[in-house]
Amino acid sequence: MITLLSSWYKERFSDPQAVTLLLILLGVFFVLYFAAGILAPLIVALVLAFLLDWPVTQMERIGINRPTGASVVLFMFVGLMLMIVLGIVPSVWRQGGALVTELPNMLDKGLMFTNDLAVKYPEYISTDQINELIGELKALANTEHLLDFVKQLIGYSASVLALMVYSILVPLMVFFFLKDKATLLSGSKRFFPSNRQLAGKVWAEMNQQIFNYIRGKVIELFVVGIATYIFFVLMDLQYAALLGVLTGLSVLIPFLGATLVTLPIMLVAFFQWGISPEFGYLMLGYGVIQALDGNLLVPLLFSDAVDLHPVIIIAAVLVFGGLWGVWGVFFAIPLASLVKAVLNAWPQRELVA
Repeated sequence: MITLLSSWYKERFSDPQAVTLLLILLGVFFVLYFAAGILAPLIVALVLAFLLDWPVTQMERIGINRPTGASVVLFMFVGLMLMIVLGIVPSVWRQGGALVTELPNMLDKGLMFTNDLAVKYPEYISTDQINELIGELKALANTEHLLDFVKQLIGYSASVLALMVYSILVPLMVFFFLKDKATLLSGSKRFFPSNRQLAGKVWAEMNQQIFNYIRGKVIELFVVGIATYIFFVLMDLQYAALLGVLTGLSVLIPFLGATLVTLPIMLVAFFQWGISPEFGYLMLGYGVIQALDGNLLVPLLFSDAVDLHPVIIIAAVLVFGGLWGVWGVFFAIPLASLVKAVLNAWPQRELVA
């Protein structure tokens, strides 16, 4: 056993650069795992600076100095975010509150429908079972309980202090990250070992993939969300803005997101129209949008960014989502790609028998 472990260690860790790469990865992991909450504004600013660096670099290539380019890009980005927040969030918030208030009435309607089924098909389900189940659901869906749950879900992250930190410090840090990119990168190199060529090779491989993935996800979110919202408005579906936003956000969770958001869409449509042609048309159109997203938009956006088996993607969503919540879910595929790149680049020494 000792010989086997010794051989494995020599094969995997005989290269000093491999050890350096491992130490860098472990250091970043422990910092994110134990200090993610404290460093959240810094992490958000780094992600935004990473995304906004491309247009700043393009402006620099055409002769615009970096501070001016960073100011213009950041100003446009903040303006776009303000338009989204002021134009969409109030409507989504109102529709979300209305949906929470309407849930008890929806459950009453569902109770009547299931009671009718029990009368027609008593051999499959009894009225007592349905009443007991609906009673428990109504208790869980009580408005006060839902509001308490929402408050717990939001927690302190929506406090005025946290919002002030994010709204002031994050744009400020993004500006300095963009403006002083070369200086900051040069200064940070002294905190890493000198034999980091392997780590640089892995980062060079991942850099463009991560950018392509994040850019593609943002485009997919907006395209799917807007297309779904327009379709729901044309169908005159209630809570169209709320459900459209949820559908757009669902693309952040590969494979599982569409499944999770389909249930509320189906329930709202059912309680609005019942089993009717409108219900069928809505679900058919929604299915077409999901099919176009999965078979046309995703291959077009991510053909060069994602080369992972679906099982690995789902496992990555579960693992990294459990570690870092929403951010872990959003970056699950880039992190899985990083793990794959490290395994592919890891040096191996051929052992002589």
